[in-house]
Amino acid sequence: MIKRMMKSLALTAVLALACTAFAQETRIVESGETTVALSSDFLDALNSLGVTPGVVTPTQLNRTTVNFPINGGALDLKTAAGNVGHTGGLTLSAGGTVVAIQNFTIDTTAKSPVITGLVVANGTLVGRINLFDLALPKNFKLPLVEYRATLVDLSGVAVTLDGAAATALNQAFKTNAFAAGFGIGTARVRAFTNGWVPKQH
Repeated sequence: MIKRMMKSLALTAVLALACTAFAQETRIVESGETTVALSSDFLDALNSLGVTPGVVTPTQLNRTTVNFPINGGALDLKTAAGNVGHTGGLTLSAGGTVVAIQNFTIDTTAKSPVITGLVVANGTLVGRINLFDLALPKNFKLPLVEYRATLVDLSGVAVTLDGAAATALNQAFKTNAFAAGFGIGTARVRAFTNGWVPKQH
C-alpha cells in the first residue's frame, strides 16, 4: 500500500513539473502593435490601378506607414510558434468596389510564418485567407527572450502578397495585376505580456 502511494506521489510530482515546464515556455500576448512601412512599388501599383487605400478602425494610415494594434495571442518562447491577433485593417477602393482586409493574425505555427485575415468584399464576407507571407530578418534568434513585459520587438520583417490574397483581389477588381510574392513593405512587430497600449500617432 505504501509503495503504491509513493509511486502515485512520484507520478504526480513528475506531471506537475512537466506542466510547469510547459507553462513556462508559453506566454500570453496581451497587447502591442505591428507597424508596416508600405513599399513605394505597392503604393504605385495601387495608384496605377486607381485603387485608393484606407483603414478599418482603429488602424491609422500615416502617409506610407500603417499600424495594427495587437489584441491577444500566445507564443512559445522556445520555438516562437503561436498566433498574434490584431484589430483594425485596410480597405482598398476602386469605383464601386470596396475590399476590406481586417482582423489580421500572425500565424507562426507552420513552417513559414503568414498573416491571415478576414476579407470582406462590398459588405459580403469572403472568409479568412492567407494574406501576406513573412520573411524574418537574418538576425532573428531563438529562443525568444522575455525582457520585463516585452516578448517580441522585431524589425525588418519582409511582407509579401500571398497567392490566395492575389487571387481574391484580382477577382474583386477584375484585373490580373496582383501576383504572389509582390512586395508590400517591411514590418516591425512589438508584442507585450502586460496591458501596454501603443500611444496614438
